[in-house]
Amino acid sequence: MQITDDLNQLLEILPEEIRQPLLQHPLQSTLIEVVLDLGRLPEARFPNSAEYLSQQPVSRQQLNHCIEKVGHFSGDNRAGIEQTLHRISAIRNRAGEIIGLTCRVGRAVFGTIAMIRDLVETGKSILMLGRPGVGKTTALREIARVLADDLQKRVVIIDTSNEIAGDGDIPHPAIGRARRMQVARPELQHQVMIEAVENHMPEVIVIDEIGTELEALAARTIAERGVQLVGTAHGNRIENLIKNPTLSDLVGGIQPVTLGDDEARRRGSQKTVLERKAPPTFEIAVEMLERQRWVIHETVSETVDTLLRGYQPRLQTRTVSETGEVQITHELPTITEPPLDMARPTGWRASGQMRPLPSHGRGLNQKYRLSETAINGVNQPTALTEEGDFEQLLDDSWQQPDPFGNVIRTPGPNGEDLPVYVYPYGVSRQPLEQVIQVLNLPVELTKDVDSADALLTLRSQAKHNSKLRQLVKIRQIPIHTIKASTIPQITRALKRLLDMDDTGIPDEAALSLIGQNGSEDELEALEEARLAVEQIVLPKGQPVELLPRSAKVRKMQHELIEHYHLQSASFGDEPNRRLRIFPA
Repeated sequence: MQITDDLNQLLEILPEEIRQPLLQHPLQSTLIEVVLDLGRLPEARFPNSAEYLSQQPVSRQQLNHCIEKVGHFSGDNRAGIEQTLHRISAIRNRAGEIIGLTCRVGRAVFGTIAMIRDLVETGKSILMLGRPGVGKTTALREIARVLADDLQKRVVIIDTSNEIAGDGDIPHPAIGRARRMQVARPELQHQVMIEAVENHMPEVIVIDEIGTELEALAARTIAERGVQLVGTAHGNRIENLIKNPTLSDLVGGIQPVTLGDDEARRRGSQKTVLERKAPPTFEIAVEMLERQRWVIHETVSETVDTLLRGYQPRLQTRTVSETGEVQITHELPTITEPPLDMARPTGWRASGQMRPLPSHGRGLNQKYRLSETAINGVNQPTALTEEGDFEQLLDDSWQQPDPFGNVIRTPGPNGEDLPVYVYPYGVSRQPLEQVIQVLNLPVELTKDVDSADALLTLRSQAKHNSKLRQLVKIRQIPIHTIKASTIPQITRALKRLLDMDDTGIPDEAALSLIGQNGSEDELEALEEARLAVEQIVLPKGQPVELLPRSAKVRKMQHELIEHYHLQSASFGDEPNRRLRIFPA
């Protein structure tokens, strides 16, 4: 990991009596910022400590010495040193005079995004979250360079305070071939974002500190035009954005939804719940907890939906070891103890259906409150009153009980745990579900790859999709491929996955034996029966009548249909006697 900080240029703007202690300081390479407040001792801040640089308070002359050597302070009270990444921020009194300076060290760290390099290459929009000083801007700068130089994309940086590409008209070399658009005033950032898309045809737009509703709307407009977004936002975790009415649109936004009686009863929830309003602007979110420990949400929509339904999402944590190796771990949510009448059954596993009920604080303005009526002795929410608490609604929506029962895992004939959880990737779910239902296979389809026992995908996907290969490698789960999403292909793959040798379910080769050495009319009749089963009877659950055939051909059709575990019957008079196939 290579670090470039141009520290000497920042120290040159400091008065001699303050600069000299820093030149000899053993922690100079880790300096974060120098704080100069009028009438107070000058202070140097390091990652784990802070030290005074002099026993003499900062004077007006020392502040003026620094101000004269830096550039113009913009509307957000920030200035910089030309062609460096350092940031000098001012504190003013009520008369507008500068009475304090924060001299922040800017560093270009090459290699800092090794933890999420695979996510950057997907072309999906990425949102970086984290507390101040954790390295969001540094990561943003490196992402811009990698996209522009390594992936040869057209990258435009919206640099509101010149913090990403440095002060001056010539951007810092740390952004590589990426272009930089400066913003005259911070309140114009959303206009410059739209201007970048309309005028410069970027493939990627990089934005630092999305903080207003207009900027969030501009980001959505850009994403809907097919441009990859990489940005940071004010917030430490995704939960902070969900509760922030200004920025919640970045993760899809939330809205209260009133359910019908039947739907509320089916969910086991209150009638008014919160749901996601729209697809998230950013498809991937990265929570930068520490400089070398990040939490990844590869599908923001699923994370938000999970939180709104009262569950804790599974966390993917990526860290960097001392040797520079990226380590990926998957943390299951904490499981709360179930009630006595819902004790865990034998074979229950942590990735099963029981999920925790999180606890969240309160803090939004009071707008709504649920009024309740008693039905059979149980309080039921029925309506919203004007003076109620919207935050309470959010908490109530997050704390809904799990409506579905527990899944019991039983040992199979080969010692495996049944049912087998299969994650379909690029395979149509409808024929999969039909095969599992008709043949009564011990297989469950899951949308959570972390809880999957195997992955089923198309051969073309496995061959050309590098992200899929990496996904399988990280999760260490077996992958099974099929050529197409047809009933025989799916049946064959599931039989192979379950190690079921004698199931009475023939594969394509066995089915073709029925019509081997037959006439063209026989082959046509068998193909008609196969298409009727696979395209109408199984997916739609409707009976089908075939064309009139001879007794010999009808017998062959009967045998073929039996292989699908379906029933058929002949009806009508010769020569118009024909077959009718019934759904399961």
